[in-house]
Amino acid sequence: MHHRALPLLLPNAWDVPSALALVAAGFEAVGTTSFGVASSLGRPDGARATRDANTALARALSTLDCHISMDVEDGYADDPEEIAGYVAALPVAGVNIEDSTAERLVPPAAYAAKVAAVKRRCPGIFVNARVDTYWLGQDATVESTVDRAARYVEAGADGVFVPGATAPDVLRELTAAIPAPVNVLVLPGRSLAELAELGIRRVSTGSLPYRAAMHAATEVALAVRDGRAVPDAVPYAEIQGRLVGYAASVG
Repeated sequence: MHHRALPLLLPNAWDVPSALALVAAGFEAVGTTSFGVASSLGRPDGARATRDANTALARALSTLDCHISMDVEDGYADDPEEIAGYVAALPVAGVNIEDSTAERLVPPAAYAAKVAAVKRRCPGIFVNARVDTYWLGQDATVESTVDRAARYVEAGADGVFVPGATAPDVLRELTAAIPAPVNVLVLPGRSLAELAELGIRRVSTGSLPYRAAMHAATEVALAVRDGRAVPDAVPYAEIQGRLVGYAASVG
């Protein structure tokens, strides 16, 4: 799926209804967003608050007719074997693991050990190694990013995610130098075809759908209050029908 004419577009869900909607829209693969999951719990992202919630969500999504990739933050631990055990218990096709903890990059050797442990324990799972250099503005150079990515691919990573990298010349350099499919966040104004020309093989929506949903909910309330036209919404019967079907499938 990472080697088609256009990059794999991976939309990110945060619960069962959002995943059901994406599957109904025809997506073959659905990711999750740790921000959306954490926010729905009333917790900030990146604080290792989604470990149990993501375990439950992975199990809840395992019956869907699509590939599921879980965003598991930094793996919720520093010990590689502990992370490998956690991932092994997730009934999913892939995971996204960050090379930062508490908003700071971790040493690349420490993160590579996490990747290696996961691949030893779960050789069939797609490990998307997230390099946070550009996202955090730390060592945000092509050279540093490529060095980290190369170590992660050598350790077994199947793909490399570089959120925050947006400049076309930077993306060209990254995709030319990284020996694995490169993933970026949605870049407003750039089509999938344009990103394919830059060498990008996967595009994630990240927390954008969740944040758009929060915006839409507020806009509905404001429209009613202010006497404006109410924005479009999915019919109640349509969502209810999906949930009835889902409930029947899981017993």
